[in-house]
Amino acid sequence: MNGAGKGAVVVGVFLAMVGGTALGVYTLVDGAGSGEGAGASAASAKGSGPVTGEEAARTAKAFLAAWAAGRDREAARLTNNAAAAQAALAGYRDRAHIAKAVFTPGAPEGAAVPFTVAAEVAHEGAAKPLAYASKLTVVRGETTGKPLVDWQPSVVHPELGRGEELRAGPPAAPPVKAVDRRGEELDPHRYPSLRPVLDQLRRTYGGKAGGRPGVELWIEPASPEAPRRTLLTLAEGEPAKLETTLDARVQAAAEKAVARYPEASVVAIQPSTGHVLAVANHRKDGFNAAMEGARAPGSTMKIVTAAMLMDRGAAAADQPAQCTKEVSWGGRPFHNLRGFELPGADFATAFARSCNTSFIKRIKTVDDDGALAEEAREVFGIGLDWKTGVRSVDGSVPEATGAAAAAAYIGQGRITMNPLNVASITATARTGVFRQPVLVAPGLDGRPLARAERTMKPAVARQLVQMMRLTAASGTAAQTMAGVRGSDKGAKTGSAEVDGAGSPDSWFTAFSGDVAAAAMVEAGGHGGDAAGPIVAAVLNR
Repeated sequence: MNGAGKGAVVVGVFLAMVGGTALGVYTLVDGAGSGEGAGASAASAKGSGPVTGEEAARTAKAFLAAWAAGRDREAARLTNNAAAAQAALAGYRDRAHIAKAVFTPGAPEGAAVPFTVAAEVAHEGAAKPLAYASKLTVVRGETTGKPLVDWQPSVVHPELGRGEELRAGPPAAPPVKAVDRRGEELDPHRYPSLRPVLDQLRRTYGGKAGGRPGVELWIEPASPEAPRRTLLTLAEGEPAKLETTLDARVQAAAEKAVARYPEASVVAIQPSTGHVLAVANHRKDGFNAAMEGARAPGSTMKIVTAAMLMDRGAAAADQPAQCTKEVSWGGRPFHNLRGFELPGADFATAFARSCNTSFIKRIKTVDDDGALAEEAREVFGIGLDWKTGVRSVDGSVPEATGAAAAAAYIGQGRITMNPLNVASITATARTGVFRQPVLVAPGLDGRPLARAERTMKPAVARQLVQMMRLTAASGTAAQTMAGVRGSDKGAKTGSAEVDGAGSPDSWFTAFSGDVAAAAMVEAGGHGGDAAGPIVAAVLNR
């Protein structure tokens, strides 16, 4: 835009009267200089107290006129962060390649002035129009008292956050056409919560799967780990086809299910293969909590605890289990939900009704601080550095003693999981064999898969499935699972207390046939309150 062969175009200012305030239309020019202009004086007057609407309009007018004329230094001096503003405005032309921009301010809303942008993005012979609305706010300078634009990246574009910038050009990775297990395209517009997953697939496999990059305008994130966000495609690339293990039908059900609850996440896995069938999130921050979260899983952890206890001979499904209202361990009291007790219950019933005290009472019988961590790692594959094909976080089950060990037995304390981890735990319980979850076949890039040290003992696997079936039939999951189709189904509920939260996290995991799913809703209440209906909807897909 600033090449020597391009002549400067005089900026046109078209004035209109709105509510007694002169507003204008300002056109970004090619080849404009960076010298000072008359606009700087428009906001030079000192003042005190709140910024008035007249001051806001006058400052916005001067700022937009300077920006439009390519006088970056002058425009930046009309903000309260001149260095950041000047770099961003220069990047608007030089790195985002935005030209022919027309800035049209609207009527001031107090100290805020909305404006619209109609521009063109041009790079390497490709060009497309760009239109959006933004807003700036005028504040009083702390030392000068002058009205100044409160500099935020969103002034340049409303989707820009701190440390982010606009860029245009060929993307680092060619586009990919991700398809499900049956060859159906996984369109992010149809499956919006897959967007971060699809972005990762593109970055990881775009070059490996073939394809040719196009030309795009995107938001460059502040962190290299965060995905780029494409705003405009100037020239289509040639996408490479990438096969995933996802199932479009299950994914559609998962998307619809999580949309009912804020801060909800779910993962579905095929137990016989470890294939990830669906990943869905409904979150304001766009975080893939389903695969990258790390929160206490509550009583869903009792699947692993029960397996460990039966593995060590400290429990059996038909053996008596003392389910008292409360128990103390390590100097800390633990109780059941609403203080219930189950006189004369066996261990299967204690599991189905999620009796905390029955599990904690068995710590002394096991007499091994590392037993739970060992079972989680050696049988369920937790913490073995899963390479799923996209970024994921392994569950963590550290060794614990005293009250921390009691908390760990019921999925609290320092234990952390996400729905991917818990769905895998359920899949392992269903088959007795850990199969590392994968979303992309390892053959594409030769990555190794984690393998558990040992399979579950057949007697333990049989009893564990029996207890999960009992939970689904007459335990804490009965109401939720009653609507799940099929006769072969099992479940486990969970709720995890989080410091400072008014309500516990809701956890629910279940299997039906050859599908296992787990969901978590932050501050969603008890297991069946929010996470349960999500899992049920996915299983009924």
